Amino acid sequence: QVQLVESGGGLVQAGGSLRLSCAASGTIFSIGFMGWYRRAPGKQRELVATITSGGSTNYADSVKGRFTISRDNAKNTVYLEMNSLKVEDTAVYYCNVWSNGRNYWGQGTQVTVSS
Repeated sequence: QVQLVESGGGLVQAGGSLRLSCAASGTIFSIGFMGWYRRAPGKQRELVATITSGGSTNYADSVKGRFTISRDNAKNTVYLEMNSLKVEDTAVYYCNVWSNGRNYWGQGTQVTVSS
């Protein structure tokens, strides 16, 4: 079993920055895709960014140029650096990890951007 622990959410003013972290622990033989999703109030969950084990990244159009996803394979951790935050970035952010052939979700961390 793999556990994911997220951290780094909070309240920030528009234009500010936050860095999210998601650390995987447990019995880990391999980790493939790692990513971040978000769910805003009244909306469906959407992809924010993903990163492969080789470091290839993919971003939602709405965050390109503002967010950066990265990973530390030695620490089994994925990060999301969020800059130039907008009010519409307010959401619960979830990390998602493929490990040992199974898919795991974090518990979610709230990001609130005020105007």
